[in-house]
Amino acid sequence: MEITDNKIHFEYHFVSDKGIISNKDRSDVPAILAVDAMFSIKMNHILYFEAELPILEFYKSLYTWKERITKDYIPEFHYYSIEHDEEEGAILSVLPFSNKARLESIWAEADIDNVLDLHYIVHELLTLESRLGNDIEKYYNIRLKYFMKHIPYSLTSMQ
Repeated sequence: MEITDNKIHFEYHFVSDKGIISNKDRSDVPAILAVDAMFSIKMNHILYFEAELPILEFYKSLYTWKERITKDYIPEFHYYSIEHDEEEGAILSVLPFSNKARLESIWAEADIDNVLDLHYIVHELLTLESRLGNDIEKYYNIRLKYFMKHIPYSLTSMQ
C-alpha cells in the first residue's frame, strides 16, 4: 500500500472593491461583512473547497485560533459565518488527532483523502493567517488591529 503525503494549497482573491472599507468603518459591522474574497483550497491539485467568504470574519477565525495554540496544545479550528446557519456545521474545520489532522467542509467540492500531517497543516494555516492579514491591510489600506474587536465572530467556533 502506497502512502502519499497530502499537500494543501490556499488561494484567495478579493472580490470587493478596494474602496468598500476604510479605517473609519472599523465598527461598522455591515461594512465589515461586505468585504468578500473568493477562497479556495486545493489538495494534491484537486479543488476541495471554493466559496465567496466575508474575508474579515474568516481572518478573525484564523487569528483567534492561532492565539489559542500553545507549545503543547493545538486546538481544533472551526470557521462559522454569521451569514450561515450553524446547525449545518462548520464551513471549514481542521480536526487534530494523533500527529495528523482532518480537513472538513460542509461545502466540500470533492470527496478526497483529507488527512494531513498535523505540523504541516498548522504551518500552512499560520502562513495563511499571516499572508491574508498582510494582504487585507495592503489591498484595502486598513489596519486590522482597529477592526478586530468589531469583526463578528461566532462563539460556536470556540469549541
